[in-house]
Amino acid sequence: QVQLVESGGGLVQAGGSLRLSCAASGDTICISAMGWYRQAPGKERELVAAITNGGSTNYVDSVKGRLTISRDNARNTLYLQMNSLKPEDTAVYYCYALAGSHYTAYWGQGTQVTVSS
Repeated sequence: QVQLVESGGGLVQAGGSLRLSCAASGDTICISAMGWYRQAPGKERELVAAITNGGSTNYVDSVKGRLTISRDNARNTLYLQMNSLKPEDTAVYYCYALAGSHYTAYWGQGTQVTVSS
């Protein structure tokens, strides 16, 4: 079992920055990959960024160059640095982790990010 707790969301003006954090606990040694999804009102949840144990990263095109995913394995914490935020980035952001031999997905409770124009 893996538990994930996000923090760092909030209200920011367009062009501003936020940093999201996701603290992992439990069987963290079994985690193979982590990332962030987001879900805006009336839209499907979409993958924003992901990072493997080896440090390989992947981003959705709409955030490339603005959002950066990173991972502190010693602290079992995942980050999402969000710069040059746009109103269309407004969503609930969810941290996830894939763990175990069956790549079971674990989710955090979500944190709201609101970008005003």
